[in-house]
Amino acid sequence: MDRLANTVRPYAWGSTTAIPELLGVEPTGAPQAELWMGAHPGAPSRIDRGAGPVSLAEVIDADPEAELGADTIRAFGPRLPFLLKLLAAGSPLSLQVHPDLTQAQEGFADEERRDVPRDAPHRNYKDANHKPELICALTPFDGLCGFRHPAQAADLLEGLAVDDLKPFVDILRASPEESALREVLTAVLSAEHHAIAGTVERAAAAAERLAAQGGPHAADYAAYAAIAHHYPGDPGVLAAMLLHYVRLQPGEALFLGAGIPHAYLNGLGVELMANSDNVLRCGLTPKHIDVPELLRIVRFEAADPGVMRPEASPDGEEVYETPIDEFRLSRFVLAPGAAPRPLEARTPQILLCTAGTARLSTPTETLTLTPGQSAFAPPGDPVTLTGDATVFRATVAG
Repeated sequence: MDRLANTVRPYAWGSTTAIPELLGVEPTGAPQAELWMGAHPGAPSRIDRGAGPVSLAEVIDADPEAELGADTIRAFGPRLPFLLKLLAAGSPLSLQVHPDLTQAQEGFADEERRDVPRDAPHRNYKDANHKPELICALTPFDGLCGFRHPAQAADLLEGLAVDDLKPFVDILRASPEESALREVLTAVLSAEHHAIAGTVERAAAAAERLAAQGGPHAADYAAYAAIAHHYPGDPGVLAAMLLHYVRLQPGEALFLGAGIPHAYLNGLGVELMANSDNVLRCGLTPKHIDVPELLRIVRFEAADPGVMRPEASPDGEEVYETPIDEFRLSRFVLAPGAAPRPLEARTPQILLCTAGTARLSTPTETLTLTPGQSAFAPPGDPVTLTGDATVFRATVAG
């Protein structure tokens, strides 16, 4: 069992205060967007087993069976198959989708054949893995997730009373679901920027006005207006209006599978994903955008966002069920004096404290975790969890 030293990623959209407040440290004034926990080569955690700090990735590479276990290696190879993060959005992230496993493998192989440098800003596929992910709110958390039904999207756009949007409204009302969503998103993202920027600005102004007036869609319009404030004239603002706006309350979660368009807007959450960095973006970002490739990956189907709540097991572990083998997220809310919680030790796990003080014990050692601190436990000796705390547990599901 090892305490993790983790890297903060200072992406521009990050909150300047949320992660420092959780850690109990002074803000630096710079954005602190994500705290990575795991062995991803982009920012692996570090551990110290007596010879000085070393990356968790190097430790796993040196003895994968001891650190991961035979079952994990058999299923996913000699690498930790998940990445755990604290994510703190102070402004909207890019509007994006992730490929499925086959698409990622094919896209990665293609860019390798074309000798696209892996660190090139225009590269789409950094690795050959898919990137399903789960976000669980620690604070009220705003996001966009999945397409609205075309008729619902048409109602929202029509309510803005912007003449330039009428062709999109007509398509959404007259065409079958898949073709309607595909045609409108393609038109929005393929338009010349100078031609659509004015439409975006008029739509944003109308959304701000309607949000102030109240009504059943006021929260939706307010969210779209806020996005436009951060990205004026960006066609991604209109693309966002095709998606569900969702506000998660603490403890609620969203699962994002392959091809589902989404964006996180504001708030602090625990994010767990397959160990990948493959992202295809279509707006709300200064980063690389590849519209044709994104349109090839997007699943053009309307779906409810599916807000999740954990299911409690008899031992008090609250599990967020997902259809993914690479990871499993659960939560313990511990009360003082409660019976110790033994944690199965068949697969590797990362334990993250988000409130209170937690104690992790094995037959040979004890670690104390405070908010924002985390530990890695390889398979082997069982870990016992006690304390007055909230602890998230990332493990392998398979």
